[in-house]
Amino acid sequence: MSSTAGPYTPVVHAGDLLFVSGQIGIVDGSIVDGGLHAQATQALANLRAQVEANGATLEQVVKTMVFLTDMGDFGAMNEIYCEAFGESRPARSCVAVAALPLGAVFEVEAVVHVG
Repeated sequence: MSSTAGPYTPVVHAGDLLFVSGQIGIVDGSIVDGGLHAQATQALANLRAQVEANGATLEQVVKTMVFLTDMGDFGAMNEIYCEAFGESRPARSCVAVAALPLGAVFEVEAVVHVG
């Protein structure tokens, strides 16, 4: 599990929900090389690690929010996202942003139902 890129709590447990802060494609504090595919794959692995470290699974994710720096990556992101979530299809929003921390091109946050 990678450390955070800023001063925030990676996961907050509130009642029956886990709120997982935005995950980017970092390992040991640095963005992985390889563009969208590598970064999204790592960010989703980081998300999985945070979820599992809190006793849940990706199947319990009820909502995600995806941030892209280039909406032209939407199709490729969907393929990577589907690989990570398998048959599970949580509600999702996706927005384009001007920039992300550390020069990331992809970020994902999640809400997980653990009750």
